[in-house]
Amino acid sequence: MKKQLTYLLILLFMITACTQEKSKLKVQVFETSQNGNRLTEIKNVIKTEDTTVNVSNIVINPKKQYQTITGFGGAFTESSAYLLNKLSKENRNKILNAYFSREGANYSLTRTHMNSCDFSLTNYSYTPVADDVNLDHFTIEEDKDDLIPMIKDAMAASEDGFKIFASPWTAAPWMKDNNHWVGGKLLPKYYDTWALFFSKYVDAYKAEGIDIWGFTVENEPHGNGNNWESMHFTPEEMTNFVQHHLGPKLEADGKGNLVILGYDQNRAGLKEWVDVMYKDEASSKYFDGTAIHWYESTYDFFPEDLQYAHQKAPNKYLIETEGCIDDEVPVWKDDAWYWKKEATDWGWKWAPENQKHLHPKYAPFNRYARDIIGCLNNWVDGWVDWNMVLDKQGGPNWFKNWCIAPIIVDPDTDEVYMTPLYYVMVHFSKYIRPNAKIIDAHYTDKELMVTAAQNPDGSIAVVVFNEGNTPKRFKLSIGDNEKTIAINPQALQTILINN
Repeated sequence: MKKQLTYLLILLFMITACTQEKSKLKVQVFETSQNGNRLTEIKNVIKTEDTTVNVSNIVINPKKQYQTITGFGGAFTESSAYLLNKLSKENRNKILNAYFSREGANYSLTRTHMNSCDFSLTNYSYTPVADDVNLDHFTIEEDKDDLIPMIKDAMAASEDGFKIFASPWTAAPWMKDNNHWVGGKLLPKYYDTWALFFSKYVDAYKAEGIDIWGFTVENEPHGNGNNWESMHFTPEEMTNFVQHHLGPKLEADGKGNLVILGYDQNRAGLKEWVDVMYKDEASSKYFDGTAIHWYESTYDFFPEDLQYAHQKAPNKYLIETEGCIDDEVPVWKDDAWYWKKEATDWGWKWAPENQKHLHPKYAPFNRYARDIIGCLNNWVDGWVDWNMVLDKQGGPNWFKNWCIAPIIVDPDTDEVYMTPLYYVMVHFSKYIRPNAKIIDAHYTDKELMVTAAQNPDGSIAVVVFNEGNTPKRFKLSIGDNEKTIAINPQALQTILINN
């Protein structure tokens, strides 16, 4: 009898131990949702009234790893920098801390423009003197009032630091075959001059105390409908420029460690470009990766094209370098609008009929959440938003190409509006850090979108997006540990696991 009792006690102990082991997963849950949560920590991760909702499974496998994360962030533009200088010191600091402090988004990867872009106040170039082939008159004076102070103040706000890559929209008109800011091609006789331009830029910014991490060779080399600053390259022309001019020049000037990203336009053109860029060892040598935009469709993230680009160059970067809610004037202090499927993009009006399906009316919050998760699940290692700050009109913008930024300001009244788009960015940038590894996340509810990453400190961030209009429950498990969690309708959650 004693022996049977002993066996029974051992069995009960084992069952209890297993039960305790199953409940050991310690999590912090942060949610942004249509019902008003704004990166709110959800303390009661499962509520009794949710028990009628079916429970699905999310299984995380840290041993199955994919790409290494480069970072998340936004772009320093003259428009954003100009607006910051119009605000009170208190609100200027509030915005910079919101983006760059550890308490805020802690941005780790950023972009800026070389020469002017559409989100500049005017057209300008660092090379104002025609036929200055040695760039003796190169100057970044135009950047010193607004853009450079914004970058330096962001650096001061950031404890962990961030990478900056720069993109030209165009060379000065005198270097181009059409002698115009818009369209045209770089004249071959200025290829070496244009390569020198990149090297001079790095030195000029270094003298201001700003280190440049890398470049995209050309913003939108297909052009943009002959609207704002642009310069056209075919895949063959860009590859030739990088292989025989830009790469060798940076190497010769002791700047061979700078990152060069090719392409820098929409994902639908990826296959054509990577086939040329990575054709062979010689063509690939100076390309460190591929840059992409989302404007071909802000609904379809083109997983097959992303997979193809990764397979073509599996050891190189694949970075989303620009995305925004374009062709819209910002909606001011109306959070609910950002969850409504009312926003359009350029393609709603201008895309050919056979491409209209790629440009439906779609909720801005959902565009961001869906696209970032879709990218991370298809080998993209960095995601960079466009302007950090715009005004209530969606500018200033010399071309009147209005867009929405995550933070909108009214410089006349010194007001700041943190839109729900800001919180989407925080869900990723704050909790998925540089050098994190995307890890396997298997989920049974296909109405959810899920991605997961393990940070260098061992913590795991799981991001779950519930685009539907009903609440969901799921059992999150890693090995023998699990936790049941509820997510609201129209909600994005980041679940931080520090075990």
